[in-house]
Amino acid sequence: MTTQSLRETVDVLARIGREAGLDEGTVRAEGEALAAAVMEQSNGASELARAWGSAFNHPASDFFGMVPRGRRFSSIPTTSLQTLLADASPHARGYAEALAEIATTAAAQHGVGAVSVGRATAMASTQLRAAGVSPSHGPSSPTGGLTAPQQPSSGLSTEGSRLSLDPAALQSFSSDLLQRAQQQSERMRQILGHLGQQDPSHTQGDPSHTQGEPSHTQGEPGQQPGEAAYPDPVATQPPPEGTEEPEEHEPAEPEKSLEELLAELDELIGLERVKAEIHRQVAVLKMDARRQEAGLRVVTLTRHLVFVGNPGTGKTTVARLVGGIYKALGLLSKGQLVEVDRSELVAGYLGQTAAKTAEVVDSAKGGVLFIDEAYSLSGDQYGKEAVDTLVKEMEDHRDNLVVIVAGYPEPMAEFIGLNPGLESRFRTIIEFDDYSDDELVGIQEVLASRMDYDMSEDATERFKEILAATPRGPSFGNGRFSRNMLEAAIGRHAWRLRDEKDATVEQLRTLERVDFEDRDAVDLSVEADESSDEPSDDSEGQRDES
Repeated sequence: MTTQSLRETVDVLARIGREAGLDEGTVRAEGEALAAAVMEQSNGASELARAWGSAFNHPASDFFGMVPRGRRFSSIPTTSLQTLLADASPHARGYAEALAEIATTAAAQHGVGAVSVGRATAMASTQLRAAGVSPSHGPSSPTGGLTAPQQPSSGLSTEGSRLSLDPAALQSFSSDLLQRAQQQSERMRQILGHLGQQDPSHTQGDPSHTQGEPSHTQGEPGQQPGEAAYPDPVATQPPPEGTEEPEEHEPAEPEKSLEELLAELDELIGLERVKAEIHRQVAVLKMDARRQEAGLRVVTLTRHLVFVGNPGTGKTTVARLVGGIYKALGLLSKGQLVEVDRSELVAGYLGQTAAKTAEVVDSAKGGVLFIDEAYSLSGDQYGKEAVDTLVKEMEDHRDNLVVIVAGYPEPMAEFIGLNPGLESRFRTIIEFDDYSDDELVGIQEVLASRMDYDMSEDATERFKEILAATPRGPSFGNGRFSRNMLEAAIGRHAWRLRDEKDATVEQLRTLERVDFEDRDAVDLSVEADESSDEPSDDSEGQRDES
């Protein structure tokens, strides 16, 4: 898989974004960040950084700045996708599919590590699930190559819930599962050790099965570059007869009621103090609404929040739910979540930061602006300019914007105290406790289920052993640790079954103890040494987990 094909997937995303009325620069940045985060978990990060830079015409050094932005897309939809969903845009489905295609293509780049497969699965699943997409993987979808062994494949299954192929092509559920298993095996063979070694122009076996370049290199007469491998899911021309999407895929996911959102909050593992505080906030806001309807005086309460706690304690997840809850209460018009950090608010020169911050706030209007590690904005002129602009924007849009700032407890207390404007607007502090071992096990099981994997008893026991041996401190990843370990296990599982042509559906779904062994991830771009039972080491693969 070439960097050209990676660039083409982002070009498709940009085309969909333009048709949806999104800013093309923002859209491209999302796709590039997502690709960087997938490619991060690899051997030779510097080489992959250069490949990423070559694909997108950026300095290789930009790769390492993009990775943290892209990591968040493992757990939340991208900002642009959330905007499309909040607007009930018909382009949301195609946008989510294009994001999934970027993830799978990034995981197929030469030199990626096994953990990249797991991260790509998580990212694709998150984006598709947010848009309510259960892809048919037909030839008219961006992931079309995934189900056609006779065509080049980007090599990774991306469904988030129960996987299913086009029901019209199968006679029964059992034959569906059998075909899925066979095709999954073929797809994994294409990534795991073959794509990195084959000459793109070389074919083996079936002459129609090309290993390497996207199918547009040998497309139909009159076909435009990129259309065969990455067709536009929201093409302006009517689809050919007989290729319409099933009706159930077209509508966006129904808007959730307040009761459904609160139930989703209550179903979160742990976070008992957080749940109680959010319920209290809801009760107060509902009472305010009732008093206002009765013509009584209402005390103006600030809706902005401070989330304090260690990394991976569910702050982003709760912030997303807060956006939906406030929208259901009629306090916000859209309810989308826009997550940023210092680098996305501060510009390179004084005077430019105000415009950059105002632009970010504008994208969050109608929803929640979530600023992670907000204390990083204190201590210099650039951060001060961003904070001053933020305070002004919060006042200007106080009726249709909620800002949530998050970080470690002590630095956040100092940050809020530095600016009177912040102190008067952030009066509600919600504390997020660290998760217990049992809660982290439960989180991992939920995450695995969402990606259509099962944890064997031995795998769960192995994860408990890893947790018991892992030191806890302020930098411990909590839920992020569970996710990173799961992504690594998915990559090892894929490698372990790379040559199993007749793997059963149970084998394809089940993560075993060996997939959680405390060893470095393998390099998927080369075949393992046949004389060795162990794959090569990958020191980068465990970076987030240590």
